[in-house]
Amino acid sequence: MEWIPAVFIVFKVLVLGIGMFVAVKWHYDQGKKHKGAAKQRAVLRAGGVAVVVFVLLLAGLLFLTFSLGRMLGLDLNF
Repeated sequence: MEWIPAVFIVFKVLVLGIGMFVAVKWHYDQGKKHKGAAKQRAVLRAGGVAVVVFVLLLAGLLFLTFSLGRMLGLDLNF
């Protein structure tokens, strides 16, 4: 039973990563379709900002989860 959370977390990270990649690629292709260099740069910048925000939110959620777990007295050592 201890391997189930690991598998689910890996699956969730893969699904979210693939979804973000496809979304950024779709927006990039849409910008390329209109042949606007400024639009392409804006799309790439927006994609980069989305990735940075996602990673920061994920790190914050991880920190809050472990903090709450320790406050409740859970043993979270690997």
